[in-house]
Amino acid sequence: MHLDVSDLIAFYDTPLGRIARQLVGARVKVLWPRAGGMRVLGLGYAGPYLQPFQEEAERVLAVAPAATGVTAWPGDGRQRVCLAAEDQLPLPDAAVDRVLLIHALEVAEDPERLLRELWRVLAPGGRIVAVVPNRSGLWARAETTPFGTGRPYSRRQLDKQLSDALFSPAAWDEALFLPPWPRRFLMSSARAWERVGKRAWPAFGGVLMVEAEKRMWMGIPAKRKSRRVPVLVPVPAVARREPLPPGAGALGGG
Repeated sequence: MHLDVSDLIAFYDTPLGRIARQLVGARVKVLWPRAGGMRVLGLGYAGPYLQPFQEEAERVLAVAPAATGVTAWPGDGRQRVCLAAEDQLPLPDAAVDRVLLIHALEVAEDPERLLRELWRVLAPGGRIVAVVPNRSGLWARAETTPFGTGRPYSRRQLDKQLSDALFSPAAWDEALFLPPWPRRFLMSSARAWERVGKRAWPAFGGVLMVEAEKRMWMGIPAKRKSRRVPVLVPVPAVARREPLPPGAGALGGG
C-alpha cells in the first residue's frame, strides 16, 4: 500500500508532523554529519529531510515513487524532484554517494528489488540511511500518521533485508519516542521525550534508522569436502597349492 503525496503534505503541515520532521531530521544529521562534495539522493518523501544538505552537497535530488505522487521541491523556483518507478531510477550506475530512504521501504511493492536498484546507483563505498516504522513502537500503530502505513520492521528484519541486498549495516539509531498523539503538552516536551526514551526504552522508538554501506564483495559458501571412507570389496579366494612330497609327482611308479 503506497502513501499519497497529499496525505504526506497534510501530515507534515500539522504541529505533530513538524515535530516529527525535526526529531527524525536531527538523527539523520547525526548519522550523516557531513555531505560536502557528495551527490545525495532522497527516495520516498525525502524533500523535508534533504534541506540541510543542499548547501554543502555537490548535488541533491529527490525521487518520489510513481504510485505516491510528487510535489514541487525545494520550492524556490528550481526543481530537484521527479517521479520514477522505485526499481527503475533514472540514474546511471554509481551515480550517487548517499541515499536517504524515508516513507519508501515499508510501502514498496518489492523491497528487495528497490534495494538492489539503490545498490546499482550507489558509487563504491556509498551509503544509505533507511528510516522505517519500528514494529515495537507506537507510531507503527497510529494510522493517522504516515508511519502507520505499510510494513513495520524489527531490527533483525531490517538487518536481514539489507544484508540480502548486499548492504552492510554500520550504525543504528531510533527516533520518535514521543507518543503519536497531537497533544500540546506532549509536543512541548518532545525533546525531553527523546532524551529519556533513548536512555530508558531504546527499543520502543517510533522509527528505526540504519546507515548501511554498499558491499562490493559477496561471500561464496565453501564446498564441503567429502570424506572418502575406504570400502573393502571381497575378491575370490585363490587356492593355495601345497608342495608335493618327494616322489609324489612320478606317474606309474616303477
